[in-house]
Amino acid sequence: MEVFMDDFTVYVNSFEACLTNLSKVLKRCINTNLVLNFEKYHFLVTEAIMLGHLVYNRGIEVDKSKIDIITSFPNPTSIREVRSFLGHEGFYRRFIKNFSNIARAEEQTHIRPYPVSAKLGPAI
Repeated sequence: MEVFMDDFTVYVNSFEACLTNLSKVLKRCINTNLVLNFEKYHFLVTEAIMLGHLVYNRGIEVDKSKIDIITSFPNPTSIREVRSFLGHEGFYRRFIKNFSNIARAEEQTHIRPYPVSAKLGPAI
């Protein structure tokens, strides 16, 4: 059996604690015969992109490149496209002010006779 892991993160509040925890993680990798590709690793950084989010000492933000992708989506014109868009949008719900109101408006377009873009243009 082979298992592939893309990311794991060690984060702490001090350099010394970082070295201690990093040492523990690397020892665990050695003890379990986990092979690491060190060319892909970033050590001792103050911020990083993790799972579509920018993580740093002030908190978590959406990766700006993901915002560009979402805002470039064409306005949904069918029920299927609205559901697809809601799936993408839902991943970032914690970062979208009034998300539930926006999503409710998008959901209501499933039963409305007018195009989605007429109701949601500015919200999307």
